[in-house]
Amino acid sequence: MIELNGRTILITGGAGHIGRAITEAAGRAGARVAWIDRDVSATFESAETLNDLVGRRFVSGFGCDLLNQKETCEAVDRAVHSLGGVDGLIHNAAFVGTSELDGWAVPLQEQSVETWRAALEVNLTVPFYLTKHLMANLKASRGASVVMIGSIYGMVGPDQSLYEGTSMGTNPAGYGAGKGGLLQLTRYLATTMAPDVRVNSLSPGGLSRGQPSKFVERYEQRTPLGRMATEADIVGPTLFLLSHLASYITGQNLAVDGGWTAW
Repeated sequence: MIELNGRTILITGGAGHIGRAITEAAGRAGARVAWIDRDVSATFESAETLNDLVGRRFVSGFGCDLLNQKETCEAVDRAVHSLGGVDGLIHNAAFVGTSELDGWAVPLQEQSVETWRAALEVNLTVPFYLTKHLMANLKASRGASVVMIGSIYGMVGPDQSLYEGTSMGTNPAGYGAGKGGLLQLTRYLATTMAPDVRVNSLSPGGLSRGQPSKFVERYEQRTPLGRMATEADIVGPTLFLLSHLASYITGQNLAVDGGWTAW
């Protein structure tokens, strides 16, 4: 029932795991898709692969550094020009860091202001200024929709005990703060851009990424549905929020977490 025939969609972070899955699914549902991503080589490689998968030459990728506002807006303008407009905007890019990044996935007293600022810039500031930058384009569309990809850690505090005794670093404050701010930005934009543009967020639970078995076992025990999420779990709800099926939904956050936040 979900169809996006003729719709034009722009997604940030399109070369990543979730981004590629959403892009492919949107293409199969009939949309024309373009995306921006900091990984230029992966962006062009993904474009070639996805075009072959969906059988049409309409998927385009544009490389940029999201921490550079001028460069990002220029890339977005090129992407929108290639699409001929924009009906849907998905803010998927996120600063997630790694355990090797200094001042990031470490105990609170060791977390740095630099990584905090980088996380808020990518996870919150970029969605703010890009939505504002594209507001006129979105308002010119018929039934435009913006989807913010949040996180359960923007809704609830992290359970740091999941990480104990594993090779994984603890979840840092900057990540949750940025994602929590994204949920409030969703509500603000939904009421401000109505009735022309719908704005919603989607908060995934933890995605399976080959984490240590001890972490996975603890996570699954804490999740009512008994497993971690996959990219396929995120795709359907995202396309739903973009589609006409969600035409009376705005300002909402949809938790796709296997029941994690229901406890």
